[in-house]
Amino acid sequence: MKVLLDTNILLAITPKRSKVRGCYDALRAGAYTLVVSTEILEEYAEQLEDFYSELFAESVMEELLNLDNIEFSSIFYRWNLITADPDDNKFVDAAIASNADFIVTHDGHFRVLREIGFPNVVCLTLAEFEDALKTLKP
Repeated sequence: MKVLLDTNILLAITPKRSKVRGCYDALRAGAYTLVVSTEILEEYAEQLEDFYSELFAESVMEELLNLDNIEFSSIFYRWNLITADPDDNKFVDAAIASNADFIVTHDGHFRVLREIGFPNVVCLTLAEFEDALKTLKP
């Protein structure tokens, strides 16, 4: 399963005491492939540092970059599907370029994707993603 995690989701799942830490632990265990781009990684690092600390950001980024189940997506076309917050398009473009299964987000700007027939980009909430992960377990 190939997944993009919006930054708001990464911020929620990385702390050790997070109630949704299982989603991050599943990534670390190789249960799914995380799709990223250079732009996405830069946003992850910036927001982790701003929200938590520089040390926490460095630790998470080092771990992410050393995972075997991380896939780098090269963006060759900008779809510009989210006009309300164009910065969110980096996730959409990477999802399309990598043929990802879905984007996990709580950002309301992504709702516009439900109204677009092509290209089809599926978005899940964190709760929906947790349910999807349960189906992967034996």
